[in-house]
Amino acid sequence: MSLPERLFFVDTTLREGEQFASARFTTAQRIAIAEMLDAFGVEYIELTSPAASPQSARDLATIARRGLRARILTHIRCHMADARLAVEHGAQGANLLFATSEPLRTVSHGRSLSEILAEAKRVICYLRDHDIEVRFSCEDSFRTDLADLIRIYRAVETMGVQRVGLADTVGIATPRQVYDVVRAVRNEVQCDIEFHGHNDSGCAIANTFSAYEAGATHLDVTVLGIGERNGIASLSGMIARIASIDPSRVQRYRLDLLPKIDETVATMLGIEIPFNQCITSPTAFHHKAGMHTKAVLSDPRSYEVLDPNLFGRQRTIAIAHRLVGWHAVAERARELGITLSEAQARAAAARIKALGDEHDLDGAMIDEILYSYAE
Repeated sequence: MSLPERLFFVDTTLREGEQFASARFTTAQRIAIAEMLDAFGVEYIELTSPAASPQSARDLATIARRGLRARILTHIRCHMADARLAVEHGAQGANLLFATSEPLRTVSHGRSLSEILAEAKRVICYLRDHDIEVRFSCEDSFRTDLADLIRIYRAVETMGVQRVGLADTVGIATPRQVYDVVRAVRNEVQCDIEFHGHNDSGCAIANTFSAYEAGATHLDVTVLGIGERNGIASLSGMIARIASIDPSRVQRYRLDLLPKIDETVATMLGIEIPFNQCITSPTAFHHKAGMHTKAVLSDPRSYEVLDPNLFGRQRTIAIAHRLVGWHAVAERARELGITLSEAQARAAAARIKALGDEHDLDGAMIDEILYSYAE
């Protein structure tokens, strides 16, 4: 599969991620997160709107002054007051949003598309006059009529935005739908396209990848996928998805920093890294079943689509259980400096299986069994 050349990560841990249920980052934590993400190599870091609270405004200004390589964005309403605050507090880019779906327009602002575009023009022109990079996003894009989306995106492109944004705000879209809509927009505009996909129905990573395949250039992610409700696509998840197809697309990033980034943010939030988190979970490169361990010991590519060494990780082989195979037993014996014949390894595996049927096992028990068969 050939993937598009242009790829930019917009990490929004410090905006979308702050909307996660247990998130309340201090200024020091926000700085630490921004610096880790910058060291990793994300191209954009998005912060909470300076209109949200006095501390949000101060933190935007503080991080904008730190001289990071990543461009510092803030996420604001399409209001002149918000735009002025973004400029005053040093944002290099502004991610504008306007609710465009019928459900949100009804409960949010009640404006027509023409009124939305008139307000957008005022704000976009002001930001461009101040040399601010602008993205205009239709909030709840996938419950907005496609003809309305295209009308809006064509119009804002002529106003000078660097990119338009498609947002699956409520996590309702499917990968096929995302591909079709992004492709339709790609055929209508020349500017870049950003995608933001929520995980309410479990499709955030798949949807974000589909957007990338269809022509989106900027992909929104957060550390651990945190965000409003079930969050959005995770940084490590998107790295895994892309690297599994074409590792060259992510070689420019400091992949070995991913485990530390996820671990640090999890600690700040008081949560564990999810067991199914791509790359960084404790079991991401853990093998257990006998058939799997035999194959992976012979050739890691048999059951590992990603090389753990790229991410500063190591594979682990579990043997203290009733599913163990004799190849894994023999490998553990070699690690202990023990030479077992195939017959001895098979006999040891049979003993471990029998004990595993009776009770839990631990590493010390297994090593003792292996030493006994070597005598």
